[in-house]
Amino acid sequence: MSSDSQPPVAIPDVAYYYPAPYWSAVEGGWVKSLLLFFDRISILLPGYMRDRHHDADPSLAGPLEDLGLLEVLDPSDWVDQRVAEQLATVMTDLLVAGAFNDLPQTGYFHELSQSRMGYGADIGLATMLIEELVARDLARPTEDGVSIPLHPVVRRTILVVLGQLARARGQRSGVAVHPATNDLSAARDLITTLGLPALPSAGHLVTLDMEVVGLDLDPIPLDEVLDFRASHIAAHTAYMRSLRGALEELSAVPETDRAALLMQRQQEIIDAAHDLRRLTRRSFGKNLAAWSLGAAGATWGVVGQDPLGLAITAAGLVAGAVPAGQPTVSAYSYVFAASHQLGR
Repeated sequence: MSSDSQPPVAIPDVAYYYPAPYWSAVEGGWVKSLLLFFDRISILLPGYMRDRHHDADPSLAGPLEDLGLLEVLDPSDWVDQRVAEQLATVMTDLLVAGAFNDLPQTGYFHELSQSRMGYGADIGLATMLIEELVARDLARPTEDGVSIPLHPVVRRTILVVLGQLARARGQRSGVAVHPATNDLSAARDLITTLGLPALPSAGHLVTLDMEVVGLDLDPIPLDEVLDFRASHIAAHTAYMRSLRGALEELSAVPETDRAALLMQRQQEIIDAAHDLRRLTRRSFGKNLAAWSLGAAGATWGVVGQDPLGLAITAAGLVAGAVPAGQPTVSAYSYVFAASHQLGR
């Protein structure tokens, strides 16, 4: 190595909070826990919702933004041309494959911002997608000029797909984006989406059970959490990466070999979680409730016209190669949840 060689620049690990565009005040403990695992948190907040995250949780939103630990992404910019095209392709292919043909009837449609559907990048493409959804009674025309009422299943599917496309979008911005949620239904939606007929990942889905990995930091002042984070983020980051690695490894092996490997990896995860929990308890010395962390997703070889797989690999997120030479792609989400028990 020459004397003027520079060490590689570390790529920030960013938690992409979904499906909601911001968290509420009662979720502050979960957000503080996220800070232990990631370099910062990002939220996708439409322009017409500007500063609503401050109103929802003034104790954290403002201070985290000031410290550079919370990044507010404007979908008018974040959902760029490539994301808009990929989202439209995935959703159109799912529609053509009949993925939404047998949805239960509902009188309640939930709005999704037009900007999250790509209006800021390609209004024509986004309009075509909306018109197709309206024609199938899966959406209704806008009522406020900034959002689209969608069937709740379609809306959740779009938000789940956006979470995966955010990984590729983040790579183009020089960051590693990781979908993360405290909404257990969002994790189930990911599994459901990956198992839809138009996607080839069915049969390769893996969930790693929630392990009590940390303690609820809600009663701990933010400055104390950040002091603890400065000393111990490396250990938490290593745990987060090992969890994702185990998920990808398990989902890539034949189902007949998965049980034994799962038992081995699960025990490793349990041991590491115990160490992190003990570290947190010793540092704060308080009787805190516990928080859990799990993961869900799949790894599969791209074959044929796989809309989500092609969207991810086209952006360069290639995890490996299968023997036939097709790229191997992974979809995943971290899942945090309160355990409602005291951390042991």
